[in-house]
Amino acid sequence: MPVSAKPSTKPWQTAHAARHASSTELAALLRATRARSLALLDCYEVALGHALPVPRSPQLNPPRWELGHLGWFQDYWIARNPQRALGTAYDSACVHSAPRSLVNGVTDDDLYNSSLISHQARWDFALPTIDATRADLQAGLTRTLALLAQSPEDDQALYFFRLALLHEDMHCEAAVYMAQAMGFALSSDLLAKPVARPIDGPATFTLPAGNWQLGSDGTGFAFDNELPAHSVAIQQREMDSQCVSWSRFLPFVEQGGYTDKRWWSAQGWDWLAAEKLTAPLYLRLQDGGWQCQRFGVWQALDLNARAVHLSFFEVQAWCSWAGLSLPTEAEWECAAMTQPEFVWGEVWEWTASSFQPYPGFEIHPYRDYSAPWFDDRPVLRGASLATAPSLAHPRLRNFFTPERNDIHAGFRTCR
Repeated sequence: MPVSAKPSTKPWQTAHAARHASSTELAALLRATRARSLALLDCYEVALGHALPVPRSPQLNPPRWELGHLGWFQDYWIARNPQRALGTAYDSACVHSAPRSLVNGVTDDDLYNSSLISHQARWDFALPTIDATRADLQAGLTRTLALLAQSPEDDQALYFFRLALLHEDMHCEAAVYMAQAMGFALSSDLLAKPVARPIDGPATFTLPAGNWQLGSDGTGFAFDNELPAHSVAIQQREMDSQCVSWSRFLPFVEQGGYTDKRWWSAQGWDWLAAEKLTAPLYLRLQDGGWQCQRFGVWQALDLNARAVHLSFFEVQAWCSWAGLSLPTEAEWECAAMTQPEFVWGEVWEWTASSFQPYPGFEIHPYRDYSAPWFDDRPVLRGASLATAPSLAHPRLRNFFTPERNDIHAGFRTCR
């Protein structure tokens, strides 16, 4: 029997609305997201100083490059794009208008086009000052909003405006991860409040068997990897109502799980040995109790909080130890959209699914968003406390390499 969702009754209505936002609504969202980007910049300047020095690392990005890239991306796909009204019908051979010259004849394409510039090279550029970048961001947003006010009110004409919004939301979340990794404080209003957890709710629920329409229905905005929607058979599963808490996860650590090879995949064991971890990242045992480091401050660990900053390898090992499994992304999506007991939104959730194109996949204009990353990384679903509400949609497919434990990721299990 087909299983259906009821979007208007779900906590992800904000994200659903953003994907269907009118030009007026989009203008407000773009302003709010840009304000968040600049508020994060303020926190970075307080912590790091005006030069914003950041060490070279695969998990980090120079903040000045990040900000310039945000402005470049929005300008490239909107103000400089003569086919912006075509949306996903955009021709990849389209010639965009000329880039702006910034310093010594260097253009913003030369500095900020992430499709051409390697991650490692981003530290090597002589970038504009923060003050100049702020001014560019304001000027770019003004151009975007002026064009948005003239846009037709249809999904294709608004596609690139919605893409720019969600792209900036993603970079804001990455800035939160980086602040945690570098150990400095952020303003509390830059993070979502913890999700209300039912005190007396059931620990598990039964996801009934049926056919689930996996993926977006094609209305509003969708990323290319969410399309096309297709029917997937769901088997009956008993699933956790909430993500695994520290009180469930830590016995694995305390019973020697991080030194016992039998629970780990071969790749996971090699990663663990290389990282020399004896417990999850940002945790330590101090004076007989567990502590966690959150934005540079060590504090007592709330054992009822969701386990977070876990790599896919750690999650796999815990599941092996516990005799449980991860849900597939189809099971996760079906449960999130149909089961009232399903609580999500505090941590991204690793799933059992590999990031693959859906049958009939067609690449969208931003060609580097999905296609280069198929095959070699697991899918995560959900959202974290660092995720903008406009981004936190249950159809969204996130994807990271399995060793990443700097992201705000945890998991739930099923049987």
